[in-house]
Amino acid sequence: MVKYFLHLILFFVFMSSCNTEKRRPERVDKFVKVANTGFYVNGKPYYFLGTNFWYGINLGSEKGGQKTRLIRELDRLENLGITNLRIVGLSEGPDNHPYRMLPAVQNAPGKFDEDLLTGLDFLLSEMGKRKMYAVVCLGNFWPWSGGWGQYMLWSKSADSIPYPPPHPGGDWDRYQKFSARFYSDSSAVQMYYNAVKKIVTRENSITKINYKDDPTIMAWQLCNEPRGMDNQKQYNKWIDYSAALIKQWDPNHLVSAGTEGYTSAPEYAGVDVNDNNNGPNIDYVTCHIWVENWGWYDPKKADLTYDSAVHKMEHYLKLHVDAARKLGKPLVIEEFGLARNGGDFSPTSSTTVRDNYYSKIFQDAYNYASLSSPVAGVNFWAWSGEGRPRVPGSIWKKGDPFTGDPPHELQGWYSVYDTDTSTQMVIKKFAEKMNSLD
Repeated sequence: MVKYFLHLILFFVFMSSCNTEKRRPERVDKFVKVANTGFYVNGKPYYFLGTNFWYGINLGSEKGGQKTRLIRELDRLENLGITNLRIVGLSEGPDNHPYRMLPAVQNAPGKFDEDLLTGLDFLLSEMGKRKMYAVVCLGNFWPWSGGWGQYMLWSKSADSIPYPPPHPGGDWDRYQKFSARFYSDSSAVQMYYNAVKKIVTRENSITKINYKDDPTIMAWQLCNEPRGMDNQKQYNKWIDYSAALIKQWDPNHLVSAGTEGYTSAPEYAGVDVNDNNNGPNIDYVTCHIWVENWGWYDPKKADLTYDSAVHKMEHYLKLHVDAARKLGKPLVIEEFGLARNGGDFSPTSSTTVRDNYYSKIFQDAYNYASLSSPVAGVNFWAWSGEGRPRVPGSIWKKGDPFTGDPPHELQGWYSVYDTDTSTQMVIKKFAEKMNSLD
């Protein structure tokens, strides 16, 4: 009997050590790291509620930016408990093209605007002071930062970009299939790699720290919402090769693909969560949830469509939780948003429906995270702060204030303003809950 209990004690000691090893990384590290399906910093779990702050690089520039506004926005976000910002690290010009953030970081192949790069330096240095982590996006499937279409113009494999709506005569199908040609355009892809290397291997002009050695950066992201469309084979090869290349230049940071996940029509979009994220150099899974964009919700018919949209959102999220669990990688709900009541673009319009929706997604994320599921973070789209549209519901033009809505979208659609106190109460409540997890 004594021998039996001795074996039993040794068994539980062994199992306890296994469980501890499963939950914790092998070494303490100041960088955000992945162990199993969780993020860790300095050996402690890192859960977050964050936001998309794509225009931070432009605010941080010396000549055309607004550094004082940037500092105020970061202070507001810090006060809300936000510790993670998804930002743009590369944008493509020239600056006379429509529907894109201006000025651009790269005006021509290999020609960079140093003022914008120092804007990124400043943004990262200020984030570091506030113990915030950056996910730096390095490309775009969509045209609002130049993206794949601009690289193909530079490679001369295309004469023009078939812009989607709101461009007159724009067609989403035509644009997406055009953009997906990028993965087969070796010249365009090489230009992208040259630009990525420029960023990843940069030294911060303010802190004098090489980006690869800066723990403020959580991850490099290959692209914003890349889709394979009818070029899936090359698309998946591009993901794997690009991630491996970045890891060669910078072995310290995580890499993510930046995909939406399954989208509302995965076969049409040419996406698959497993195929897009199963490479050894992709560290975590991302999903974007757009109930209005995908036709699941109509703000003008909220009473008729809201409950169904929430049900579809939860089903969609569960699909990605299950997929991430099978891959053994963390999951970040990287984008979601909802229009103001009635689809009104005015900054003074009510946000009660949006507040309820935010609460629902944040609660679901917290519940999953607290149960040690792969869900480790959630970022809403998007923080506008004190930025206001020139005309609510209009298209952004050069010189307009930056808001949370990118230049190709109607201004005021998904923006969260510094005066949206009820929305901020929801954000702060759940940021505290996510930050308390360990």
